[in-house]
Amino acid sequence: MRYRVRFRVGGRETVPRYGGTFRTMRDAKIRRGYIVGELSALRVPDLKVLAAATEHPTVRVLAESWRASRVDVAAGTAATYEVNLKRILPRLGNRAAAQLRPDDVAALVADLNAEGLARESIRKTLATLAMVLDFAGVTPNVARDRVTVKLPRETRAEIQPPSAEHVLAVHHLLPTRYRLPLLVLDATGMRVGELEALTWGDVDEARGRWRVSQAVAKTGKARWVPVHPVLFEVVCRIVPRDDRTPDRLVFQDVTADRLRTAIARACTAAGVPTFSPHDLRHRRISLEHLRGVPWARIGESVGQRNLAVTANTYTHVLSDEQQLDYARLVR
Repeated sequence: MRYRVRFRVGGRETVPRYGGTFRTMRDAKIRRGYIVGELSALRVPDLKVLAAATEHPTVRVLAESWRASRVDVAAGTAATYEVNLKRILPRLGNRAAAQLRPDDVAALVADLNAEGLARESIRKTLATLAMVLDFAGVTPNVARDRVTVKLPRETRAEIQPPSAEHVLAVHHLLPTRYRLPLLVLDATGMRVGELEALTWGDVDEARGRWRVSQAVAKTGKARWVPVHPVLFEVVCRIVPRDDRTPDRLVFQDVTADRLRTAIARACTAAGVPTFSPHDLRHRRISLEHLRGVPWARIGESVGQRNLAVTANTYTHVLSDEQQLDYARLVR
């Protein structure tokens, strides 16, 4: 069933005009109310304006509908979308999505670049805009126009993983509670967030390994991490077995931010180049590659989804190839 709205601009002698056809009575009554209001104001209802608004919704309206539909993403991804939309909507939010041109998107890129936004952040912002336009079925998608829309050129700083000497210097100056986590990151190549979230329920003492759970892993896939036997033994001595409840954190006094700050301060005090916990991941992957470990095995151990990224991004020319003597350090 459909509901048709008709109206007259004069008396019975005038020809009825077409006011629209709707699937629901509610929508028909809304159109009737608009027409009655226009006639009461002695204006002839201009339905073309309504048709244009219906056919060409703005980027802001589409973005809200798209964001509400993304129930499939994690909270962190949803937060990233929110940040990206805050860059897009002030500039393009009131524009009709179907009327956007590649020049408009190129101007958005130029504005973001002038504000000093990093190339990768601009790329993610464009990706969000492209998803909004895909959701609306806008063709062609101007956010994907590679002829007019160009990302700014950016020269990435070369990552130089710390040498064994630098790690040792920092280890000696770190507060005691951060020394063992530092060595664990150096030996396993784990992400610092994975170490922070490690619980005793993830520790497999019989096999000398622990698990990075699916909820914690960046790839969304759980994995087992082999641990150096000496370090694993020391970790197991942190808490007696009777107190190892499954939900209890292994490193209770260590957070990613605190460890990162402590390492930076120790680097300054030791007079060595500042490195982060993530730089230890680069160091471990590079060392494993030099040892001849296959890329598939390295990717499985460190939780890297794309082996090409593992090879191209995380492998570096090290200033030394020295492994740390964990047994001596933990003594």
